[in-house]
Amino acid sequence: MSTRLQPGDTAPDFTLPTDTGDEVTLSDLRGRRVIVYFYPAAMTPGCTKQACDFSDSIDRLRGEGFEVLGISPDKPEKLAKFRERDGLTITLLSDPDKQVLSAYGAFGEKKLYGKVVEGVIRSTFVIAPDGTIELAQYNVKATGHVAKLRKDLGLGA
Repeated sequence: MSTRLQPGDTAPDFTLPTDTGDEVTLSDLRGRRVIVYFYPAAMTPGCTKQACDFSDSIDRLRGEGFEVLGISPDKPEKLAKFRERDGLTITLLSDPDKQVLSAYGAFGEKKLYGKVVEGVIRSTFVIAPDGTIELAQYNVKATGHVAKLRKDLGLGA
């Protein structure tokens, strides 16, 4: 089991490919607040709901100084289909070897339908402008998560 990150920890830096073939490096976003969320699989019901909620909120989040990065172990080609199918407007990143997922403690043992399995732990992190973890949430619910996150951040509905 990976170590879970806590507020005040330095956010592990990463460079990952997007669904468009570009690359995003977390440290390039220093000076901004970044929401990094990890989800198990593109085009599944819960992950679709969560990605659509973030996409629906992206203009307001950016207006409040946030960037949003969604990370899953899916290959860029699948992420491109996900973006197109659901009209997603957030940045989707591919971590097929699960190195970034593991660095954030978002991959490991979890319960799925009462069984212990190894997989992606749905998690969200808010990274402060200085590159430290401001908020770390593990085992989040896909539905209603963006509204809860906004509330947790004091952003209102």
